[in-house]
Amino acid sequence: MRPGAGDSDMSPRATVKDVAARAGVSPATVSRVLAGDYPVSAATRARVQRAVRDLDYVANAQARALKGAGPGMIAFVMEDVTGPSFAYVAKGVEQQATAEGRLCLICVTDGDPARELTVVEAMREQRAEAVILVGGGFLDEEHRQRMIHFAHALDKAGSRLVLCGRPPLGDGVPATVVEYDNEGGAYAMTSHLLSQGHRRIVYLGNVQPNHTTSLDRVKGFTRAHEAFGVPLDPTLIVPGEFSQAFGQAATRRLLGLGVDFTAIFAATDMVAAGVLRALREAGVRVPQDVSVVGYDDIPLSVNVTPALTTVRIPTEELGRTAVRLALRPTEPQHVVLGTHIVVRESVAPLVAPGPLGPVAAADQRGR
Repeated sequence: MRPGAGDSDMSPRATVKDVAARAGVSPATVSRVLAGDYPVSAATRARVQRAVRDLDYVANAQARALKGAGPGMIAFVMEDVTGPSFAYVAKGVEQQATAEGRLCLICVTDGDPARELTVVEAMREQRAEAVILVGGGFLDEEHRQRMIHFAHALDKAGSRLVLCGRPPLGDGVPATVVEYDNEGGAYAMTSHLLSQGHRRIVYLGNVQPNHTTSLDRVKGFTRAHEAFGVPLDPTLIVPGEFSQAFGQAATRRLLGLGVDFTAIFAATDMVAAGVLRALREAGVRVPQDVSVVGYDDIPLSVNVTPALTTVRIPTEELGRTAVRLALRPTEPQHVVLGTHIVVRESVAPLVAPGPLGPVAAADQRGR
């Protein structure tokens, strides 16, 4: 045994040099045997493998990946590690990366466009086999041009930029695009509310105007009103972040101001959770008094009360497809996955006021 092998867990680990000394070969030969893609004699390979076993040598696979050797590295770049929808995309990325024999590295940008560019550049320098950007992109032209530059730089280095859940950068840009029908999902959900008789629908969670995810959902919301011939009051589109805290605070504000509405379309299920809490605190019944819908269909949506009607995004499939296409450049490199609404318990038809007035209508909705 190597010195210290039987001591505490704090004893130094064996190195490549230790293995080489035990096997009577050079460290370079040990590296060739471990890599498995260099011609080495059977006898030499056997000596190295025996030394590895004797010394309990564990190769640092992550370090080898960062140096460009061994299994390739897939970099997964997202805005927020705590975001439920991001977590499920990450799960799909990790599952497919493992199936493909690759390592997965998660990087967080906190929604900062400059940080996103810095991370992409760092992953290019580390020779990541694919750099997957998940979530909404930014329409700022300078940011877009920088990202186009990185797409070409990654391509020249034998890597791949993958846009997951965001639109393409333009024709001729060597990037893989895995989208979902974001606008279509918002259109379908808004149409569902309109078909139930709702005409005063609040859209809660319009992020900065250059954020592609937010922009497409508002487009779908607006387009559905146009299709139904229902005038849209722009004051009902409320700016805010995709968070539970925002949903709760904004709903309290709407109620406090006495804004006239019968339904709330929350931009995400997390926003919807905040909406439901604020309505419950105010004694407003869902769906009898106000209907509430969300977007994403994260597990939370079936655990809130009432269970949330929402738009289903194939999050794990997005992650798996992103990795699969990045590693298979001969396959189509632009895919759009479908979305659909999941109808649960948080929406009720709007009953027009009858001869007894609005109170009678509320009573009818509660039956």
